[in-house]
Amino acid sequence: MPGFVHLHNHTEFSLLDGAAKIDNLCKKAADCGMPAVAITDHGNMYGVPKFVLAARKHGLKPIVGCEFYICAKPISEKNTKTNPRYHQILWAKNAEGYKNLSKLCSYGYTDGFYYKPRIDKDTLAQHSEGLIGSTCCLAGEVNRAIIDKSEEEAEQILNWYIDLFGKEDYYIEIQRHGLGDMEKCNSVLLRWAKKYGLKTIATNDVHYVNEEDSDAHDLLLALQTASDYYDPNRFRFTDDHGQLNRNFYFKTPEEMGQLFSDVPQALDYTLELAEKCDFEMNLNGDMFLPNYKVPEGFTDMDEYLAHLTWEGAKIKYPEMTSDLSERILYELKIMKKMGYAGYFLIVQSFTTVARQKGVYVGPGRGSAAGSVVAYCLGIINVDPMRYQLLFERFLNPDRVSPPDIDIDFDDEGRQEVIDYVVEEYGRRSVSQVITYGTMGVKTALRDVGRTLNIPLTEVNRIAKMVPDRPGINFKKALSMEHNPDFSQELKKTFTSPDPNIRKMMKFAQTLEGTARHTGVHACAVIIAPSEITNFVPIATAKDKSLVTQYDGPMAEKVGLLKMDFLGLKTLSIIKTCINQVKARYGVVIDAENIDITDKKTFELYQRGETVATFQFESEGMRKYLKQLKPTDIEDLIAMNALYRPGPMDNIPTFVARKHGREATVYPHDMLEPLLNMTYGIMVYQEQIMQVAQKMASYSLGQADLLRRAMGKKKHDVMAQERIRFVKGAKENGVDEKKATEVFDTMEKFASYGFNKSHAAAYSILAFQTAFLKAHYPSEYMASVLTHNVSDITKITFFIEECRRMGILVLSPCVNESGALFTVNDNGDIRFGLNAIKGVGHGVVEALVTERAENGPYSTIFEMTKRIPMGTVNRKVMEALAYSGAFDAFEEQRSAYFDINDGGNVLERAVSYGNKYQAEINSNQASLFGGMGAASSLAEPKIPICEEWTLMERLNFEKDVIGFYLSGHPLDTYKMEIKSFTSCGIVDLDRFQNKEVKIAGIVTKTREGMTKRGNKYAIFSIEDFSASVELALFGDDYAKFRFYLDVNHMLFVSAKSIPSFRDPSVFELKVTEIRFLADAFKDIAKSLVLDIPLERINGDLISKLETLFLETKGTCKLSFNIVDSATRSKIPLSSRTMLIQPSSEMVKVLETYNIGYSLK
Repeated sequence: MPGFVHLHNHTEFSLLDGAAKIDNLCKKAADCGMPAVAITDHGNMYGVPKFVLAARKHGLKPIVGCEFYICAKPISEKNTKTNPRYHQILWAKNAEGYKNLSKLCSYGYTDGFYYKPRIDKDTLAQHSEGLIGSTCCLAGEVNRAIIDKSEEEAEQILNWYIDLFGKEDYYIEIQRHGLGDMEKCNSVLLRWAKKYGLKTIATNDVHYVNEEDSDAHDLLLALQTASDYYDPNRFRFTDDHGQLNRNFYFKTPEEMGQLFSDVPQALDYTLELAEKCDFEMNLNGDMFLPNYKVPEGFTDMDEYLAHLTWEGAKIKYPEMTSDLSERILYELKIMKKMGYAGYFLIVQSFTTVARQKGVYVGPGRGSAAGSVVAYCLGIINVDPMRYQLLFERFLNPDRVSPPDIDIDFDDEGRQEVIDYVVEEYGRRSVSQVITYGTMGVKTALRDVGRTLNIPLTEVNRIAKMVPDRPGINFKKALSMEHNPDFSQELKKTFTSPDPNIRKMMKFAQTLEGTARHTGVHACAVIIAPSEITNFVPIATAKDKSLVTQYDGPMAEKVGLLKMDFLGLKTLSIIKTCINQVKARYGVVIDAENIDITDKKTFELYQRGETVATFQFESEGMRKYLKQLKPTDIEDLIAMNALYRPGPMDNIPTFVARKHGREATVYPHDMLEPLLNMTYGIMVYQEQIMQVAQKMASYSLGQADLLRRAMGKKKHDVMAQERIRFVKGAKENGVDEKKATEVFDTMEKFASYGFNKSHAAAYSILAFQTAFLKAHYPSEYMASVLTHNVSDITKITFFIEECRRMGILVLSPCVNESGALFTVNDNGDIRFGLNAIKGVGHGVVEALVTERAENGPYSTIFEMTKRIPMGTVNRKVMEALAYSGAFDAFEEQRSAYFDINDGGNVLERAVSYGNKYQAEINSNQASLFGGMGAASSLAEPKIPICEEWTLMERLNFEKDVIGFYLSGHPLDTYKMEIKSFTSCGIVDLDRFQNKEVKIAGIVTKTREGMTKRGNKYAIFSIEDFSASVELALFGDDYAKFRFYLDVNHMLFVSAKSIPSFRDPSVFELKVTEIRFLADAFKDIAKSLVLDIPLERINGDLISKLETLFLETKGTCKLSFNIVDSATRSKIPLSSRTMLIQPSSEMVKVLETYNIGYSLK
């Protein structure tokens, strides 16, 4: 077998035309007995780290290279005819070569990008040290000159490259793909090799691994160029006869030996070139920290870090204890030993500057909250000593790994912090991080299906056989274990009688996992010690910002500092709320120093009124909060950790033990101090570590390794640790049986135990939101609405919560609204003008500014004459009118749309304002302007006309706001809907294969006819939560079609069944439809109220009595007096009172947190 190394390989990261998956390519190279293999992607180095790791895994020497797009003239000349781009392959011979490869590759994006990342020959000449070059492929400059120009010109070009690289590092490259032009070039190149004493290498221009992958690669070309696969003129790899050329695969040494049997030395020289390349890429994660400038008076970063820590400790801990002092010294010692002082100083610098700039910084996230040093520096705002958080969970001296501190900032302030980092460390030293979009199974199926022109319905049918789960691939999708419902049916598609389906399945499986496009990581930022291209190549994003060519994990393996600057909406909500509180009351709230023992806040938690607060707003969590009745922040931290799959099973026990209904039992008496805060239950990962330390004398560093092994179920490690644990426990007086039991308990809890550091940090943040909701409910909910305005489902949900709280969310108003949701003098929330569709920011700013300077507007005409001419037009005025923003003028909304004199009132208002201002300006400019610039224009009259119906008004409102605001068509039936429907439409997924009853208003109807001539109807109904589309065919259509008019309110009985088109999708089969009014009149017989015992007082009884007397009807009334302490109910019934459920009754009951149901 001839010795040979493939030196010209395009992996999947040659995004346009590469289909060779890196691991497959390296595996084949190893299987072929090759000692090395190269990567030479088009114009980029995206795949280099992944390639190096894969090559090493397969026992190969990785050779790092790139096939550049090079221009003979300066890249400033962008005319592709006069300055065409050629291909130029370069390999890194050593570390200097890698550095130059990186710089050239970066330059191609930052300076030379024009359709492709380009470099020019002058730039190459400046960065040629340590590089090896060749004549490249048929698109190389030398070869193109041979084909398109003359041998003389080609030879001049060849000599330029020889002079640049020298004869030792410039090779003649020959390829044989059955192309006439290539053979012509080869004959000339071989002649020149002899003439100039140049060595020749044989390569294959590899674009896919195996010959049979050529069809999939051909399809990839069509897919990536958005071309018709069947278009004979599209871009593809063809031979001289226009047929698909299947030669661009990773050939074996034997195949290459046969192909180049006349020049065997061309194979030998590939080995020589590979031997020359001795660059060893360091991917051990050895960190290159940015240079932090230590102030004068300090010898190094460690000394300065200690100084800042002790200064911060004076503020955070007014009383310094010996335990605290020892903890700080210990942490500083570990940081110094690991060389991470610079890391902490950098993070401290930008978190400090962020606060100085008014940016809200989160209390912490992840294990970083376990560091007292980080707390003293202000990086986190969680006291590790108070909450017994462990430093070793963050930095483990027994497991060397870089610290990872992710910082939350408010959404608006995040960019300010990034700007500061760029300014502080230099634009060329800071970069965002690239991401690669890869083809998942479903994406591959849909992309391939579309390219092959397979009907979308068929593609979707097959795609829906693939489970919607993270990490799913074809292998899992075809296995019974991971896809029991559809794996067998999916397998059959590979042998479908339809050849296009077979082709689609084969190609999709081949292309699955292939990198297809790049993006930018949402929050990651790289900070390098010097120009970032000294470490990694960079590219440019669509917005021209710099991004690393290596993704986050690979950039960290190279040794660069990656920081996650996370934008957290919760912090924006807190910030906006605090600003509103200050504006309304003059009260300045420091979110980071809110009293976490506040009684009113805990009462809110105890009532479960945590909708719109951070982390604790789900329905299930609210249910458990009512049972738990938390009284301490530790209760909230525990609930935060417990409320997730697995540990959730322990919540009932946790609640029962807190309230003394169940005795607290500890695995061993010596563990009581560690587990007393969680009533004997192991909740946190830190507790696993502490148990190992206390019972078996582990160091906390060793205990962290044990925890990790347990969590990852490393059985071999676990077996050894069990022996060690039992031995250590016996030495501490614990018998073997008890030690084994404790180890088994630890093992069970470790698999789902939660990081207390993270739970504590986020529970403190959650408490801040609950505090604001408890003390400043209107301002808090206004802020919540402001920061969720683009999510219709959420904002509808939060408006409903406002109503429950007794806070009105009022329509927009030009005399009261600001840009955002604001609180008025009555404590109600005004809808923000910015949220009205069709009303731009400039309009809002003009309206609000003029109102602030000169007072409220009296009419729309007075408004248009006051705001700058041209600010509003008819469409803007219509949007304002539809939304209710002119309701303050006490005119009917419909009146503004009355057409008279060639236009409606709104058009006349715009015209009036423009004419008025034009006249004023004219008067001011006239000779007698000084005598008064009044206008003689009279305001037009607004006609009296018929008001819109409630449905018309609400529908217009919904068109410009996105949802019903001033009311909902279903409000009248809210109590009945809650009592007699199975669920809200939003929760239908929970009722698969079950009978359901839903209620809603018809919003859309479409009738049609099937191919067989049968009529059908498709209609949508919407409730308070969402909408759903239903279909009626055959007899059902004939029976129910007259119910389907838009705005009809319906009560629908149906069954949720698998769709006949796609069994993985469920749809509703209608069984009965009735009008809401008729249905509920027949069903509702009695109203039952659940009244908490502690809520009963004279005021409540008086309020309810008045309410029931005002809503007389036919429903009986009964009560359950609920004693939450004993979990008992006392039923009572009214013998005489009959009532009629109403929307007003719902408001009162929800305001007093009284449960209700109709029977």
